[in-house]
Amino acid sequence: MSGILIRGAAALGDHTEDLRVRDGIIVERGRLSVEIGERVVDGDGLIALPGLVDLHTHLREPGGEASETVLTGTRAAAAGGFTAVHAMANTSPVADTAGVVEQVQRLGERHGYATVRPIGAVTVGLAGEHLAEIGAMARSSAQVRVFSDDGQCVHDPLIMRRALEYVATFDGVVAQHAQEPRLTEGAQMNEGVLSGELGLAGWPAVAEEAIIARDALLAQHVGARLHVCHLSTAGSVDVVRWAKARGIAITAEVTPHHLLLTEQLASGYDARFKVNPPLRRDEDVQALRAALADGTIDIVATDHAPHPTEAKECTWAEAAFGMVGLESALSVVQRTMVDTGLLTWTDVARAMSSAPAQIGRVNGYAEPFAIGSPANIVLVDSSTERAWSLDDLRGRSVNSPYLGERLPGRVMHTVHRGVSTVVDGALVDADLVVAGHEEVARG
Repeated sequence: MSGILIRGAAALGDHTEDLRVRDGIIVERGRLSVEIGERVVDGDGLIALPGLVDLHTHLREPGGEASETVLTGTRAAAAGGFTAVHAMANTSPVADTAGVVEQVQRLGERHGYATVRPIGAVTVGLAGEHLAEIGAMARSSAQVRVFSDDGQCVHDPLIMRRALEYVATFDGVVAQHAQEPRLTEGAQMNEGVLSGELGLAGWPAVAEEAIIARDALLAQHVGARLHVCHLSTAGSVDVVRWAKARGIAITAEVTPHHLLLTEQLASGYDARFKVNPPLRRDEDVQALRAALADGTIDIVATDHAPHPTEAKECTWAEAAFGMVGLESALSVVQRTMVDTGLLTWTDVARAMSSAPAQIGRVNGYAEPFAIGSPANIVLVDSSTERAWSLDDLRGRSVNSPYLGERLPGRVMHTVHRGVSTVVDGALVDADLVVAGHEEVARG
């Protein structure tokens, strides 16, 4: 088949080089001449990054198709430069059996905009009472390696211990939504002076920090891997730093919105800013940025949480928690971390590609642009800036907290396993994406 030649892009924001893609893999890099039949992509002025990997995506299908589907969610992912996403288990039915995770995986393969790795539930129905079919999901064709009740905390310490023991037998990981339920009953926003002024029930930082500390000790006790979802407080950073210093196998993620937005946005009762865990203080935001920069926080994950309009255009108390974030993630990271000098583009590649792939055991992302590796590539124009609008959203829901906000950077091209999914900033037609993957498979 004809290949792709990416010419003159700045690899990891550093030196410019050409990348040749053929049969779905990177076959050559350096200063290259055009071969007959190749499609040439002009990378002049663009930064080449490895395809992004999201460890925390809500695709909603099956059961929540009014908010998102695997197709619409992976289109949003491609638009944001992601070539692999991990689909959370809080679907309907819950992804707590081999059958459901295999269904989600097949939907991802059918549409082709991004690799979809299902996350299995830790407990049956996310109810926190009985372990789900962890082994069956791990042995299924989906080969699940990440398990989470995200949206619910695995609050029972004995069940959490058993889950950690189980996943340790096959190098899996439990991704915990750290929220002590008794301390957060009815919580609506960060607990503090502002929540009292607004008359909204507070979500105290200690409810997150206490669960992380408990689970870190459990992981150490049984010799298992623990991953902390959407870290949001300065105290949680301290706990993770302490756990890593003890040699505990703990990793942690931060969302783009927790790197940028603060609790002050709740003052207008605009439910676009209602999220779990809640937006915190500016001191927490600064601590999260510093922790991502020094490696205490390992990765950025979107917690992309689409909701239909009626779930957000209502009173704050009745509104759903969550915000979409796949399309905007890289721009927010550029604004908060790169443009501030806290991270280089090489660091971004680690935090948004190789490290999440390593945690989720996704092959092919360990070394960016390695010869013979799958061609998962994103080209970014970091010099542009625009006001974020509905036109920038490619999923089914529009509950973005950034509408009207000026954000830097734009994804110009995304290549997933050798097939272009975004060209010149526009999504490629679904039929062409599917046909491209079929052609790659034929070789």
